Amino acid sequence: MKNPGVSKDVISRRTANAVTVLGEIVESSSRAGFASSFGAEDMVLLDLIAGHARQIEVFTLDTGRLPEETYRLMSRARDRYAVPVRIYCPETATLETYIERNGPDAFYQSVAQRRECCHIRKVEPLGRALAGKKSWVTGLRRDQSPTRENLDIKVWDDANGLYKFNPLLEWSLDEVWTYILENDVPYNALHDAGYPSIGCAPCTRAVEPGANIRSGRWWWESADSKECGLHAAESS
Repeated sequence: MKNPGVSKDVISRRTANAVTVLGEIVESSSRAGFASSFGAEDMVLLDLIAGHARQIEVFTLDTGRLPEETYRLMSRARDRYAVPVRIYCPETATLETYIERNGPDAFYQSVAQRRECCHIRKVEPLGRALAGKKSWVTGLRRDQSPTRENLDIKVWDDANGLYKFNPLLEWSLDEVWTYILENDVPYNALHDAGYPSIGCAPCTRAVEPGANIRSGRWWWESADSKECGLHAAESS
């Protein structure tokens, strides 16, 4: 991955602002959880939380169909930061029923089938992860997709009954990668293979340089439907 070379002053300001937001979360919105998918943005946040806000609990959603490269990064990150990472998996009985009824790759058949799969593998486990918390932290950025253009750094999440914080909201992709490379933050090897956004293996593919970073996610669907349900409120 080539360093985009954003100036140190810009990265310093972005970092200071993100650290300020994390500090506010610790002071006013604990218990807080950071939902990490181990994507590029989430690795920046993990680095910042490990250094400045270790009171924030880190958790991840293991859908059961993540790429092997993602699992390897999980191990590297745990070794690097020595931060406990709680892992939430789909409910076995519900997932077994879905697969028995629809087949293992039913998500290709319709948006409804795909969203049901996402609900079982992501949304329901997220609900368990957020139970009892007052806030959650995400790596969402404004320019990631049309469904995220109107986000705020702090928003009330009706679905989960808590505040959601997006400390990297105003960061550009170049700023994310400059921070990663200048701070030697570990990242998913698939990023070097043309995957700017990484989810489940069968629902993610590489994209051409310059393409929208979310275009490789659920590429068989239209751009306005490309949310898994974790952040569905932002698309309304």
